Amino acid sequence: MSASLSRPRVGVWLIGARGSVATTVVTGCAAITAGLHPPTGMVTETPAFTDSALPALSDLVFGGHDTLDCPLPKRAETLTAGGVLPPGVATAVAADLAAADRDIRPGGPTPGDTRSEAELITAFAADISDFAHRHALERTVVVNVASTEPASQGPDAPLPASTLYALAALRAGCPYVNFTPSEGIHHPAAARESERSGLPYAGRDGKTGQTLLRAVLGPMFAQRALTVRAWSGTNLLGGGDGAALADPAAAAAKNAGKERVLADTLGTVPEGEVHIDDVPALGDWKTAWDHIAFDGFLGTRMILQTIWQGCDSALAAPLVLDLARLTLRAHETGLSGPLDALGFYFKDPVGEGPSGLAEQYEELVRFGRSLGQAGAEDRRDVGSVEERRDDAGDAL
Repeated sequence: MSASLSRPRVGVWLIGARGSVATTVVTGCAAITAGLHPPTGMVTETPAFTDSALPALSDLVFGGHDTLDCPLPKRAETLTAGGVLPPGVATAVAADLAAADRDIRPGGPTPGDTRSEAELITAFAADISDFAHRHALERTVVVNVASTEPASQGPDAPLPASTLYALAALRAGCPYVNFTPSEGIHHPAAARESERSGLPYAGRDGKTGQTLLRAVLGPMFAQRALTVRAWSGTNLLGGGDGAALADPAAAAAKNAGKERVLADTLGTVPEGEVHIDDVPALGDWKTAWDHIAFDGFLGTRMILQTIWQGCDSALAAPLVLDLARLTLRAHETGLSGPLDALGFYFKDPVGEGPSGLAEQYEELVRFGRSLGQAGAEDRRDVGSVEERRDDAGDAL
């Protein structure tokens, strides 16, 4: 293929690059590209996005930051043993995993790290820029898939690690996606920089399981004029998320997004709480249970109970790939600021937009259509230039 016809490659820089979600993302992308598995769960691979001019999965190059030193191929073996990845896939795409692992750089701050916040941001930004330069990438998106952090302790507290990474992304000229409840770009210090940067960003906290269901059921109760009296829930999970969310402060940050979905879809916050329990034996699997007490006609009291059992990594990975492609394309078309239309993917979305899943999906499809139309306009502009060149040649 000639250089003029070759497709540009684009980067996906993952914060938490050796975690379960990131490993599943890299493995899944390679497996789909190789034709080993269909793109199940990827909304951007459905017919509605065929003409959105999104980067191809085969054009994505992965790298990232992590404080862990377990190589991606080894991490993929562990996920295979736990039933997260299907047998044989990690072996089949071992070269892709090894390539991505070579582009993972040490994160921070780690215990004993004496670098200042400014030095950390500069170092992280340099890692991202070097990645883009070495691979001749047209653009790179930074996606935070690291473990949930406790909420910031106030304006005088040190910047959380997620915000250091977000500021580094902005410094490197990269759009940013926060798939976690951590502050990231939402911290006041980063929010100011994001406005100045003119870069697009999206987040926060991916909507993968229990809250996905809440975003569907909440509008159902509201639209049928059924009064929800109480909505309680429990999450049992293990793995890195279970350990991180055993911290009450981190769990509170996680639950804030779950409560927002109910507040936005019901118009009020019913009684009840969500409890998160760390059960190490579950590994990367989780069980989410909801108990909904509501009133029907003439005050008849009724109950709906739901049980969701699934693997967060397998639920999250296709969404991360969707978000990376959509955000890269948004950056390519010159969009900036919060990408409201990506609220479909988040518990606590940035910007303004609907809260019900059906309405969020409609907005996402319209957004995808607009990305394709922007591409068509670009192609028409290029065609006009070529026509003018031909006319000039004829005149000579």
